[in-house]
Amino acid sequence: MDIQPTALPGNLVKSKRIHSIDLLRGTVMIIMALDHVRDYFHAGAFLFDPTDLTQTDAPLFFTRWITHFCAPVFTFLAGASAFLNGTKKTKKDLSVFLFTRGLWLVIAEMLIITLGWTFNPVYPVLILQVIWALGISMMVLAAAIWLPRTIILITGLVLIFGHNLLDPLDTTGDNASSFLMSALHHQHYFFMKPFSVMLGYPIVPWIGIMLIGYVFGQLYLPTYDAAKRKRTLLWLGLGAVALFIIIRFINIYGDPRPWSTQQAPMFTFFSFLNVTKYPPSLLYILMTLGPSLLFLAFTEKPLTRFTEKLVVFGRVPMFFYILHIYLIHILAVIAASVTGYKWSDMVLTGWVSMNKQLEGYGFSLLFVYVLWIIIVVGLYPLCKRYDEYKRVNRDKWWLSYI
Repeated sequence: MDIQPTALPGNLVKSKRIHSIDLLRGTVMIIMALDHVRDYFHAGAFLFDPTDLTQTDAPLFFTRWITHFCAPVFTFLAGASAFLNGTKKTKKDLSVFLFTRGLWLVIAEMLIITLGWTFNPVYPVLILQVIWALGISMMVLAAAIWLPRTIILITGLVLIFGHNLLDPLDTTGDNASSFLMSALHHQHYFFMKPFSVMLGYPIVPWIGIMLIGYVFGQLYLPTYDAAKRKRTLLWLGLGAVALFIIIRFINIYGDPRPWSTQQAPMFTFFSFLNVTKYPPSLLYILMTLGPSLLFLAFTEKPLTRFTEKLVVFGRVPMFFYILHIYLIHILAVIAASVTGYKWSDMVLTGWVSMNKQLEGYGFSLLFVYVLWIIIVVGLYPLCKRYDEYKRVNRDKWWLSYI
């Protein structure tokens, strides 16, 4: 993550770069790919939810659970990046950039990324997921940056801590009011004409995450003491984890899905961790952002040969995101063809696991992990080349949108 250069005597300018943010972003991007490989290749994905405690097992549950960190971390760090980007721009320029980039992300979600998920050029469904939520949140942030930081922080915290009050509201039906409520808070699949809409990421809590991420960005100003930053990250991370445990244990508020005692202690633990992602509940956000802040606290150190490679993915997240979706789907078309299905069965009209023509298709969890590693390793050279191209061509404005 580039940070505003620090002025030195004379004409010397020293550019300071803190790699821990790129490292965290790169790590969650790679973990995210695991979930998408599972969606398209694991036999169980077509039969049941991996967090269904009546059917899952420990490896499958944790394969899904670990990927919960991806979207909130990515949104939170996007807010921090916006703050740091603002140290190099006027407030007006930053506002325009955030709005236009947010609008581009929404359009990309509908036209480029939806096509990657479905391979259906007729667009029978628009799939609105994390990139849509990120784009809307960015457009809201474009207006919010004109407010005092304290107001931005309070607004973000109110959205995060208060949005579960909306849980009881009904969003059934395919009318305009139902669509608005779903866009704000409830996941829903709208069967409409000429296309359906899979609204997977209601935006209210994601806006809250981006707003607090924006305020968080000030910890990475060049003038901020590194030791103080580490202490702050430790206290914030430990506080979020402790708050998650306390609120979850009370079992009254913070998630629409209470935990319960199961027949086996391990599954009781799974029930405790099994919080709601769509939309991300208060407990989901605390459970994912708390450990992520601790990760940042302990990784602000020189890179190793391995972490240097993870950082590459963190520097080109949108590029990797689009590439990995198309590659996974292409491989899924091949896998379906060689296992007795028609290639056209992977041309979808909804989410892949909803395709009844693929019943019986799929592979073991071990196969999923092996393929995931192959895909990540295979995409690394392309991501590295693109990262180098971006760094050499910083004057090209359009590179900041991909």
